Amino acid sequence: MILTGARIIVEVLIEQGCDTVFGYPGGFVLNIYDELYKNRNRINHIITAHEQGAAHAADGYARASGNVGVVMATSGPGVTNLVTGIATAYLDSTPLVAITGNVPLNMLGKDSFQEVDSTGITMPITKHNYIVKDVRDLADIIREAFQIAKSGRPGPVLIDVPKDVQLAECEYTAGKIIEKRKTVEPDATLLELAAKYISEAERPYIYSGGGVVISDTGEEIANLAELIDAPIGFSMMGLSAVPGNNPRNLGMTGMHGRYASTKANSEADLIIAVGVRFSDRATGNKTRYTKNAKIIHIDIDPAEIDKNISAYIGITGDIKLTLKHLISMLVPAKHSEWQKEVKAYLEEERSYYPKENRLTPKTLIERINSFCDDDTVIATDVGQHQMWAAQYCAFNKPRRFLTSGGLGTMGFGMGAAIGGCIAAGKKKAVLLTGDGSFGMNLTEMATAVKNRLPLIVVIFNNGVLGMVRQWQTLFYDRRYSETTLERSTDFVKLAEAFGAEGYRAENIGELDGILEKAFAADTPVIIDCVIDKDENVFPMIPPNGSIENIIVK
Repeated sequence: MILTGARIIVEVLIEQGCDTVFGYPGGFVLNIYDELYKNRNRINHIITAHEQGAAHAADGYARASGNVGVVMATSGPGVTNLVTGIATAYLDSTPLVAITGNVPLNMLGKDSFQEVDSTGITMPITKHNYIVKDVRDLADIIREAFQIAKSGRPGPVLIDVPKDVQLAECEYTAGKIIEKRKTVEPDATLLELAAKYISEAERPYIYSGGGVVISDTGEEIANLAELIDAPIGFSMMGLSAVPGNNPRNLGMTGMHGRYASTKANSEADLIIAVGVRFSDRATGNKTRYTKNAKIIHIDIDPAEIDKNISAYIGITGDIKLTLKHLISMLVPAKHSEWQKEVKAYLEEERSYYPKENRLTPKTLIERINSFCDDDTVIATDVGQHQMWAAQYCAFNKPRRFLTSGGLGTMGFGMGAAIGGCIAAGKKKAVLLTGDGSFGMNLTEMATAVKNRLPLIVVIFNNGVLGMVRQWQTLFYDRRYSETTLERSTDFVKLAEAFGAEGYRAENIGELDGILEKAFAADTPVIIDCVIDKDENVFPMIPPNGSIENIIVK
């Protein structure tokens, strides 16, 4: 069957199981969009308000579904507008395929209209990228891109397709879904050594990261914790891997982690770290972090072993397979004294919570929790509200927390919430955002309204750039340089202008009634929640600090 390059792109996307493409048309992808139109009964396309929003939507779709997200953009500014979204996916190991157009091959390198070096720009933020110069290679390149994106440690792949390659024709043969590449078996000797150290530990602690969510290994983490009588702490990306109602789940650890989780991490004599990268926000002072504990580090990416923290034992391999082998080598253990200590940490943590019946970040999120079910997708932007969400949101199913952990991308949340909502079958989704973050990509409300997504946007509106202001308060002698926004945006009117419903809550009584209306709506809703600008995120461990430096209130 003879097909054009543009048609081959659409056929291979469908062949590889892609049912939704996020993107924005332009001059050098018109042929691809023409084929999308002709095949609109076979594959869905969501046009966003901006290419960055499309990249974040494809990312959110991938995180919520576990499938490869696909985003499409034209050349030049279309490509450069994707860069932040591709980098976000790269730092959080999200499987993403970006397909971009470019000028014809004979015009490359001549500063043609809307020409940029797409592969050069994206090389540092992709697992791999391609520029297709022969239409006969196109189908196999797309298949290989899907395989790379989802194999091993997932990540984004970019395919740049010049205009003349889209127009060229060649013989096309249909294929099958390309499976992930097989991973290397974990080293048996290292597994035996790890089992030995686990059996000798008196205060074991399991530190679970984003790799556990990606590999769907939460059940194995919970089983390991039960077997060795250990508490479980999480990186921010690892939240949702194990149900929040599991009594061993202590929540997030690190700079803004929950007190009990961070304290147990610091007092453990053995840390079993699974699918984590030991970022500076998680470890604080690295010398103090490893002072009391041996580290067993399990990860699919060998580059992560010993990169930030030196592991006592570093095991490379598929996380699910590795844990299954490890569990089979262990015998049940009890650590009653350690559990008493952990229980005391939890009681101390509860003593730090303010007992107030006013509109605070904690009471706001607790009210939202009461309306959500286990399937509700919750996305965030980046800042104080993100940390409050990590501390107080209830996650009882994996892939229900969409947040930018590695790059920390303000403006991520709106696109991610759209993608997550679509991946979840257009079930209710919630975006928790700040007035600063929301301002970056609020134009995507147009996308949510057009697609009648039951999305609730909750704005933690304190009139400031909260997290930066908090640092200015604590470390810059209250010199609030450019963090007081002084904007006059009326988010209720803004919602109405987009065709959504808008509400403002200034106290708990107003909030309860508004949430009832919002969760009953079948179209987008914005809730503007007015909170105090001096509400700070605690606990907090200062940069390069440790548990001895923790600020609890």
